[in-house]
Amino acid sequence: MLANGDTLEGLLEENSSIKREDIFACLDYAGSLTEEQLSLLEILESKTSEFW
Repeated sequence: MLANGDTLEGLLEENSSIKREDIFACLDYAGSLTEEQLSLLEILESKTSEFW
């Protein structure tokens, strides 16, 4: 939703059951997944460069 241009305040107004901390927790989780994927990509790139 944020990626589509929604604001934090707008999401909170439209969804009374969620809190600001809920959104931050989701963003934190998504960030941790991205870090893991980038780390795996870096490992694969280093192994590929060694192979060539």
